[in-house]
Amino acid sequence: MSKPGKICVWIMACILFVAGSAAAAETVIVKGSTTVLPIAQAAAEAFIKKNPQINVSLSGGGSGDGVKALIDKTTDIANSSREMKKEEIALAKSRGVKPVEHRVAIDAIVPVVHPSNPVQDLTLEQLSLVYQGKISNWKELGGADKRITVISRDTSSGTYEAWSQKVLHNAKVTPRAQLQASNGAIVQTVSRNRYAVGYIGIGYLNRSVKPLKVNGVEASPRTALSGKFPVARPLYMFTDEKPKKAAADFIRFILSPEGRKIIEKTGFVPLK
Repeated sequence: MSKPGKICVWIMACILFVAGSAAAAETVIVKGSTTVLPIAQAAAEAFIKKNPQINVSLSGGGSGDGVKALIDKTTDIANSSREMKKEEIALAKSRGVKPVEHRVAIDAIVPVVHPSNPVQDLTLEQLSLVYQGKISNWKELGGADKRITVISRDTSSGTYEAWSQKVLHNAKVTPRAQLQASNGAIVQTVSRNRYAVGYIGIGYLNRSVKPLKVNGVEASPRTALSGKFPVARPLYMFTDEKPKKAAADFIRFILSPEGRKIIEKTGFVPLK
């Protein structure tokens, strides 16, 4: 995706919660993963009701963008749907940032198709071949005799990296794939194309798309937490070793019993 496109997506994803006097309020800046964004948004709404002296500024853009912002000291919290890479940690430390990992939830990455698609279940191997372009017609999978439109996240996405590792085993995605910058964009694209397939975080599932089973296993909080669903992964928030007090309070709130209930309501799986 072009740089202007990314900027546009970032602006659309940006949400600002304002409470109390702007002059007196302290602001917690949160950037990164669009997968983690619904959790952060719902938690922020509850958090500022309890702490009206604090503002929470939220924006998406992808896990890579969030990690980069933490390294550049332009965010207090980096949302990420993947672990930080060794080279990112080394770069952060060279700039005086000591990243601390906070696991906040478990997510299932769910393959989705148009509701009219008769296909119900795909194996990991079939998904891998589809995304490599080696299976290109739904007829090979029990569907219509139509070309498969492959929808994928772009390379700045932690969801893309998890899909690449768990499904593609780091093989290259077909050059025919249409790249999208967010989970929401994939939902919208698949819902409008009868022959598309995409993948999204479980919290983004709605009736406009149909989830597929993987290896016969349905994506659910129970199967994601148990590890039975084969494309599940943790979700993270990263801070500096010594975050400002408001940021530390926000993290504690998300990890509290109230925060875990909020995570569950967003459709993701809270950690016990």
